[in-house]
Amino acid sequence: MAETLTTGAVGRSFRPSFFFWITVVMAAFVFSGFALTYLRPMAAGTLGPLPPAIHVHGLFYFSWMILLIAQSLLINVRNVQLHRSVGTFGIVIATSLILSGALITILFARSVRANPPADYYFLMYLSVVALLSFGALFCLAIRNTRKPDTHRRLILFATINLLPPGINRLYIVSFGLPEAPLLATFLTMDVLALAILIHEWRSNRRISGASWTGAAFVLVPQLLCVPIATSAAFVSLTGMLADLAYYR
Repeated sequence: MAETLTTGAVGRSFRPSFFFWITVVMAAFVFSGFALTYLRPMAAGTLGPLPPAIHVHGLFYFSWMILLIAQSLLINVRNVQLHRSVGTFGIVIATSLILSGALITILFARSVRANPPADYYFLMYLSVVALLSFGALFCLAIRNTRKPDTHRRLILFATINLLPPGINRLYIVSFGLPEAPLLATFLTMDVLALAILIHEWRSNRRISGASWTGAAFVLVPQLLCVPIATSAAFVSLTGMLADLAYYR
């Protein structure tokens, strides 16, 4: 998350940029979705018992979204030095988010193995893809810290891959759906990705290779969702993941 910019001055005025607003929109999907299914029940004392790993993952997940807004805000007010310092924590949070996400994916596979929901394999696919895509794009973003525009766009594309849990919960609860609305979730992600591409085109009259790469990490897994999630190989993979929960 640490960016190298040409200026080190700290501005006093705040002018919301495109990058600031799109991080707010992303965070809104996450916090509104989990407010309905996690935060509000927890506050009301009606949340059922959950493994500690879920709470830990939630802490890192929410921290990442808050950090994303904070980092964008710091760039908006030109506080680059603090942005760089806080960016070190971004690496820690992102790494912890990936590791805790992998753990709860395994725990989920184990907990519902005997009686999986109708959308089980699609949810598992979304979880695996989110971890792999986020991890790959985040690493690319870290390698491009000296290219601020490339860095922040890769961070945004990486974060889009983390949004399905929040988007799914928001749509399921709001519209009383029986299972995750994959098409609506994918379209929401696509709109966010398209907004980033359009903004870059309007700003530079071109779209960089990094942005095309980020968009591909959003779109291609969507196209492969049904053939992979319904394949025998993926069913076998989910079984292997569930078996990992037996190891001590």
